[in-house]
Amino acid sequence: MRRLVEFIRSIYVVVLFVLLEIAALSYYARATAYTEARLLARTNSVVGGLNGLVTDVGNFFRLGRENRALTIRIASLEEELARYREAYAAGKLKVEFREMGDSKYRMSEALVVSNTVGRSHNYITLNRGGADGITNGMGVITPDGAIAGYIVDYSEHYAVAVSILNPVFRGSGTPEGTAYQGAIRWDGKNPHFVVLEGLSKYADPQPGQKIYSTGFESYFPAGLLIGTVESATLDEVGTTYTVRVRLAADLSGMNNLVVIENLDYQEIHELRQSEVIKYLETN
Repeated sequence: MRRLVEFIRSIYVVVLFVLLEIAALSYYARATAYTEARLLARTNSVVGGLNGLVTDVGNFFRLGRENRALTIRIASLEEELARYREAYAAGKLKVEFREMGDSKYRMSEALVVSNTVGRSHNYITLNRGGADGITNGMGVITPDGAIAGYIVDYSEHYAVAVSILNPVFRGSGTPEGTAYQGAIRWDGKNPHFVVLEGLSKYADPQPGQKIYSTGFESYFPAGLLIGTVESATLDEVGTTYTVRVRLAADLSGMNNLVVIENLDYQEIHELRQSEVIKYLETN
C-alpha cells in the first residue's frame, strides 16, 4: 500500500497536467463553431490517414489472392479464345459470326472506395465517375467475371452502384444448360445468397448447378456467372421454383472491380421509355 501511494505521488503532476490539457482542449473545441469545425477537421485528417494506412496494408496482403484469381481468369479466357481460333481455322463458325465485328461491350477497371454488405440496402462506391466515361446503367463485375451490381448514380470522379445485395437490384438468371429464366432478388437475409424466383418447373434445378445472367436487362452480357444452386422449392401449385443461389462473388472482400459499358444501352433504354410503351402500359 505504501508503495502504491508513493507511485501515485511520483506521477500525480503528470496526470494532473494531462487532465488539465484535456479540459482545456474540450473547452476550446466548444468555444465557437469555428474552433469546433477546425478541431474536427484535424481529427478527421488524422483518422483518415490511419484508415488509409490500414487499407493500404490490407490491400497489400490481398494482392496475392487477387493476382491468383486474375491469372486463373486470364487462363480461362485464353483457353476459350484458343477454341474460337481453332474453330475459325477449321471453318466451323458461321459467316455471320465472322463478320460480327467488335463487341458492343467495353470494360474498364475501378477501385472500391466503400462497400457495404450488412445493411438492408447495400451500395458500392467506385473511384471512377463522369470524367472517366462512367454513366448510369453500366454493369459492375468482379475480376473473375461474377456479377456484383450496376451503376445508378455518379459524379465527376466517383460512381455509386446498387449491389446485388439490395432489394432494388433488378436482374434475371438462367440455370446452366437450360433456356428457362427467373428473376434475381435479394431477400435481405444472408449476404452470400440471392433468390431466383419464377423459374419454370421444367427447368428442374439441381444443387451445384450454375446460374448465369440472361442479358435481358442490358447491364450485363449474357453468360456471366451469378452463383450456384443451393436448394430449390416448388410453389404450392407446383408450377414454378424458388431457388436459393449461393453467390459466386465474395462481396465482402472486393477491392478491384470491372465496369461494363453496353454501347447500345442508351438506345435500348430510350426505346423502353417511349411514349408508345407508356401508352400501352396505361391502357
